[in-house]
Amino acid sequence: MRCPFCGFLEDKVVDSREAKDGNSIRRRRECLECARRFTSYERIDEIPYMVVKKDGSRELFDRGKVMNGLRRACEKRPISPAQLESIVNEVEKKIQDSNDRERPTSEIGKIIMRRLKSLDKVAYVRFASVYLEFEDVSEFMKELKDLVHSRDKNALRNSTLVSALGSRPRTPKKKKSST
Repeated sequence: MRCPFCGFLEDKVVDSREAKDGNSIRRRRECLECARRFTSYERIDEIPYMVVKKDGSRELFDRGKVMNGLRRACEKRPISPAQLESIVNEVEKKIQDSNDRERPTSEIGKIIMRRLKSLDKVAYVRFASVYLEFEDVSEFMKELKDLVHSRDKNALRNSTLVSALGSRPRTPKKKKSST
């Protein structure tokens, strides 16, 4: 570190502590040439997370944009703010855990759609209608049919399971007491 008083390049650190903001380290230094003291601050140089849009342009990842899109899709639906927060947290974690500092918006959209599909079908369709950019009504109808088909398939599987177990619920046998 260059001394601000004499320009000498060697110093010793006299004191180190976390700065008030918690995002930097404050160091008191003493110049080995002129013996004057000065303060330096060290911060982590963060590389921002970027998203690559469909047109190839790049912009900073904005958690607020993800949340706003979810809020619009889930408007007047029985989905709590905590559930929306959970989806946004998952998206943000995937981006932060990735080795790449750039993630395509298509990947982010798939995460959101997967979560919405299991959470609320109407919110899923609303989000998909914007995210998938349907060209015409037939594409939109195909997505709806796929959704209904998967729902019917799950209902059939559940009814088959109920039939296999029998119509009346089983009650556990009581243990005989030894008194």
